[in-house]
Order: sequence, then C-alpha cells, then structure tokens
Amino acid sequence: MLPAPNSKVNVTPVTASSASAPATHGPPTFSEVYEENVDYVWRVVARLGVEAAAVEDVVQDVFVVVHRKLPEFEGRSAIRTWLFQVARNAVHDHKRAARRKDAHVTSDDGQIDRAHANEEQRPDVSAARAQAVRILEQLMATLDDEKREVFLLADLEQLPAAEVAEALGINVNTVYSRLRLAREALNLALERHRARDRRQP
Repeated sequence: MLPAPNSKVNVTPVTASSASAPATHGPPTFSEVYEENVDYVWRVVARLGVEAAAVEDVVQDVFVVVHRKLPEFEGRSAIRTWLFQVARNAVHDHKRAARRKDAHVTSDDGQIDRAHANEEQRPDVSAARAQAVRILEQLMATLDDEKREVFLLADLEQLPAAEVAEALGINVNTVYSRLRLAREALNLALERHRARDRRQP
C-alpha cells in the first residue's frame, strides 16, 4: 500500500518550481518522482472525482504505470505534465470499471469529508481553512470534467497555460476559454452556496 501523503488537498496554489520544469539531465529515478510528486498525484486523483475509498488504490495504479514507463520519459515536457496524463488515464479507467460494475462512480461528499478530516488533523491548519477546503470541493464537484481539469491545473496547481494545454491535449486558447467558463461557473456556484447559507436560520 502507498503511504498516505501528509496533505491530499491544498487550497493554496502551488508555487511554480523545478517540479514543473522540463527535465534536462535525463529521466529522474522512480524514488525521486514518487517522493517529489505523490502529494500532487493524490490531489489530482481526488479532485478529478474519484471516491474517497478508492483514491489510494488509483494513486497506486498511477505509480505502477510510472514505474513501468519512466525509462521512456525523455524530458520533453514537465514531469508533472506527464504525471497528470498518467493520472487522468488511471481515473478514467477506474470510473469505467466502476460503471461496468454498476457501482456508485463518484462520492463527492465522502471525498470532501476525507479531505476535511485530513486538514483538521494538521495542527497548522485552521478550522477556517478546513471549511474552505470543504466549500472548494463542493464547488468543483459542480464542474464538468473539462472545466474541472483546466481549473485544477491552471488555478490550483498554477501550471502555465502551455503546460496545461500539453497535459490535456488542447490548444492554449481552449485552455483560456475553459478556464474562464470554469471560473464563471464556480462564481455562480459560490453565490448559490452563500444564498443557501443566508436562508438558514
């Protein structure tokens, strides 16, 4: 079993780092890729709508593929661009298998509860931030896959538009278009959320 990362959900945008820069000295080792990116892969899998009980299994599937295909990685793209593509395929495979079994494919409330609990267990995370995590996950659950993927990579993971386009196999203009629509949809969802709160006694 994979060790659970310290934090599966992070509402603070990830600062661009060497992890998002193309490799220049050949493929890294599997241990390096795992240690530097397991949190990132966990966040991607969870935020692409995998139910809480299956996140760890899907993350493990991702790294099985990474272990097998890492020698083929030539560093022509950022390692996280490649990892996202592997994770995205693993999520799609998981959902297809779940549908074939007539299982409940997504369980957003369960994923929110798990993320919320993980944040609260960290002494450096305030109750307000934990609540923000819950709201973020609820709002993201209202997006379709195309908007959710762009928002995840561009706004939450702070990848450049060119890397987002490469990861998703679309052009940069489409990235900007989907990101604009995602932000508009999230703003509307947030307003509905606030309206519900105001109506509550």
